[in-house]
Amino acid sequence: MTTTLRDTWTMTRRSLRHITRSMDTIITVVLMPIAMMLLFVFVFGGAIGLQTGKVSYVDYITPGIVIMTVVSGIAYAAVRLSMDLQKGIINRFRTMPVAPVSILGGQALSSTLSNLHSSLLVVATAFLLGSRSNAGFEQWLIVAGLVVLFTFATTWLAIFFGLLAKTMEGAGVFSYILLLLIFISPAFVPTSSITPALRGFAENQPMTPIVETMRSLLTSGMAGSEAVLAIVWAAAILVISFTFALVIYCRKTFVVLT
Repeated sequence: MTTTLRDTWTMTRRSLRHITRSMDTIITVVLMPIAMMLLFVFVFGGAIGLQTGKVSYVDYITPGIVIMTVVSGIAYAAVRLSMDLQKGIINRFRTMPVAPVSILGGQALSSTLSNLHSSLLVVATAFLLGSRSNAGFEQWLIVAGLVVLFTFATTWLAIFFGLLAKTMEGAGVFSYILLLLIFISPAFVPTSSITPALRGFAENQPMTPIVETMRSLLTSGMAGSEAVLAIVWAAAILVISFTFALVIYCRKTFVVLT
């Protein structure tokens, strides 16, 4: 176990170095979250903000921007893993005394840390724009825990698609599906304003309870009625993605994870 943890941290540091040396990744991780927050508040906030009632628009959209930032960032985990497979780097690691599970674990941990950094930037930007939260210390801990769980779960989903992809270019395409789910949710507008043809789907898809729970915690200090469902969705994504990612990885590399 000690060896596996040490190898996982080594692989994590390797991935983090790649992130800090890649200008397009830095733009996605640092600049895009801030740009998206500014765009929605100053460009769309005047019109859409009228539908959010007593909650200010910057408070309303902060959870949605956090989730969108995570979904945008995890695509790089899929691309980096696909790149390692295509270039034969994974095969090189197999010739070294490295715990096989650490190769995937390093990608998952580095992606999670990177996206949590981006999420923190979103929250800081929201406060600079006038956001004020009624959440106490415990509520902030719950929000942080939910973001960590969602980030870790979707990162393993990214790893799964990265293992399936035949090209590096196609590895991150799956994130567009998740982005579509965010837009068809109460992330930016109440579901009551969504066309009836999509309203039922918007109210019963995984992004909705996660966004609603985060918003309820931050604005009212209460978890709300969908907190359990949010945790169940995130945990289910994690378990399913983790399991299938390991299965595909073993089949592709012909190793037994021990």
